[in-house]
Amino acid sequence: MRRVVLSCTRRVAVLAAVAALGTPANTHPHVFIDGSINFVMGEDTRLEAMQVTWLYDAFETLYMLAAHEMNLNDQGDLDEADRHELVRRLNDWPDDFDGSAHLSMDAQPIPLNWPSALDARLIEGRLMVTFTRVLQEPLDLAKGQAEVAFYESTYFFDFTVTNTPIITGVPAPCRAQVTPFDPDSQDTALLRVLAKLGREETSEIANVGALFADRITLTCD
Repeated sequence: MRRVVLSCTRRVAVLAAVAALGTPANTHPHVFIDGSINFVMGEDTRLEAMQVTWLYDAFETLYMLAAHEMNLNDQGDLDEADRHELVRRLNDWPDDFDGSAHLSMDAQPIPLNWPSALDARLIEGRLMVTFTRVLQEPLDLAKGQAEVAFYESTYFFDFTVTNTPIITGVPAPCRAQVTPFDPDSQDTALLRVLAKLGREETSEIANVGALFADRITLTCD
C-alpha cells in the first residue's frame, strides 16, 4: 500500500504545540496507531463493509505483550500458539468500544455491526490488528458521499491514516480521498486542556478525539 501521510510529521507538530504549553510528559495522546481503512462494495455502488487496520507503535506493542504475559521467540516474533491466544483475547471487545472508524453520510452516523474477522500479528516489531466492520444495512453511495473519521473519542489513542484506501468488491466508479488532520487547526485553549491531563485522565470535552481526526471521503459516480 502507498503511504499517503507521514504520521510522525503530524505527531511531532501536535506534541510540540502541547509541549510549548508545559507538562509534555502528561499530554494526550499516549498511544500512537498508524492505520488504514479499505472499503468493500456490493451491487449498485452500495458500501457493505470496511476493513480496518491498526499498527501500534513499538512501545505500546511491548506494553500490550507484557500485559498479556507473552514473550517474543528467538526470531523476535510470537509463537503461533501465543499469536492465536492474543487474537482470542483481543477479540473480547470492551463494552465501550467506539470503533475508531466512524462512518457517516450527511453528518448522520451509519450503524455498523460489531467487529468481526479479527487477526493480529507482529510486523517489524509492531503489533498489527485487522478486523472488519460490516454495515447493518448496505449504504447506497449513489445518494451521496460517505465520510469516515478515524479517531478514538477520548484522544487517549491517536489514529493516523497512513495508507491509501483500497476499494474492493463489485467494480464501481468510486474513489476515496484522505484529508489528514491539520495540527494548526486547533487553538491553544484546547491544547492547554489536554496538556494538563495525566495518563489515567480523560478530557471532559465530549468526543474530543473527533477534533483531531484524519478523514476519508468515499464517492461513487
